[in-house]
Amino acid sequence: MSVTIKDVARVAGVSVSTVSKVLNGWTSISKETSDRVRTCVTKLGYTPNSRAVNFARRQTRNIIYLTSLKQNEVYSNPHMFNIMCGAFQALAVSGYTMTLMDLRSTDHPKETISDVILQKSADGIIIHGSALKNDIIDLILSHNFPHIIVGHPDSDSRLCWIDTNHRLAGQYAADYLVRMSKTHAAFIGGKRTEFISHERELGFRQTLRRNNVALTKDHIFYTDSSWQAGYQSAHKLLKDPTVDAIVCENNSLAIGASLAFRERKGSSAAPLPLFMTFDIYPYTSIMEPRPVIIDINVYDMGAQAAAMILRKIKNPDLMIQSYTTLPELVDLQ
Repeated sequence: MSVTIKDVARVAGVSVSTVSKVLNGWTSISKETSDRVRTCVTKLGYTPNSRAVNFARRQTRNIIYLTSLKQNEVYSNPHMFNIMCGAFQALAVSGYTMTLMDLRSTDHPKETISDVILQKSADGIIIHGSALKNDIIDLILSHNFPHIIVGHPDSDSRLCWIDTNHRLAGQYAADYLVRMSKTHAAFIGGKRTEFISHERELGFRQTLRRNNVALTKDHIFYTDSSWQAGYQSAHKLLKDPTVDAIVCENNSLAIGASLAFRERKGSSAAPLPLFMTFDIYPYTSIMEPRPVIIDINVYDMGAQAAAMILRKIKNPDLMIQSYTTLPELVDLQ
């Protein structure tokens, strides 16, 4: 017959509630009593039921990772999976599980999240920016439910979030060009309204201006971020002999630009402009020529999100709004 908490209490000469308090780390129990209880636990070989302990603590040791998944999401948004892996690993080390919840799999996402909160089926929630909806925001804030959003939200300032500093990444790219004595750079970005692209371009442009390096309007391209747009933009820029550096805001644009670079290399002996892009993942390993990269370790960002949600669980009133995980320059050549 297995040893129960009542057996420990009887041998230690204390109440069952005292044994429970000792096992849950209550500081109101004297050291002498705590030591006696722990000695009996060891002597009897008692193993607390983890579910019962967590229920007593009103904890599940489970975190929801809320996102929105569609077919081929791994190709259109590969960074999200690296973020998830980083969060999962960091939570596992701390004894937590992580449950993936897809908003697209339910017809009533607000009600689904409400059930999580009211039934206490998770201690907190990590929300990928793609899954952020106004009704979910209102629900989480009204319950003061521990949360961390991965990505800078455009809405309520009361939300807790972490993000990478995309403007700083643009600054890093420009600083590198200045060190390499490039004076006529071009930037191929996404849509004007796209937040990440805008921030990277802004940091890039401001840093060049501070260093008295021109970035003319003719050398800034706004696109739909497709590889075709990258190819067409780079193809046009490579006809301008003054351009000495081409920076692509993302991997899709860069894969198209690399095709234009290869065509130009095969048809002209003139030196090619310096080629740069952002993020190592997912296409950089197949690009030729190899670009210089400003990389963000999104796996680490996932781990940081996990660390932040655990802090938030311990202190629900803690406000977390932070840029994390610095960019890193990587030269694959």
